[in-house]
Amino acid sequence: MIFKFLIGLLLAWLGWRLWHGWGRPLPGTPKPAPAPAARDPEEAAAYAILGVAPGADADAIRAAHRRLITSVHPDRGGSPELTRQVNAARDTLLKPKSDPKN
Repeated sequence: MIFKFLIGLLLAWLGWRLWHGWGRPLPGTPKPAPAPAARDPEEAAAYAILGVAPGADADAIRAAHRRLITSVHPDRGGSPELTRQVNAARDTLLKPKSDPKN
């Protein structure tokens, strides 16, 4: 009798998890830590222009720049101003970070 109850309880739990989405966390599960914030407003704007998360590595920044520049370049019918903004965003994010101690 108790075995049937436990099996029913397990099946009810599995049904609940399938109904509410297997990949989503259970209620009360702590949320993941947010991505690191940009150091200054110019850097935050550069991340937004390129569409990458703050703290993205250089390869992701270069890939996002390459993807965007093919659509906004003046040779492809884009705008020179947009090209300048995309290039400036790339340069801002790829410039060597100065040591905060200096």
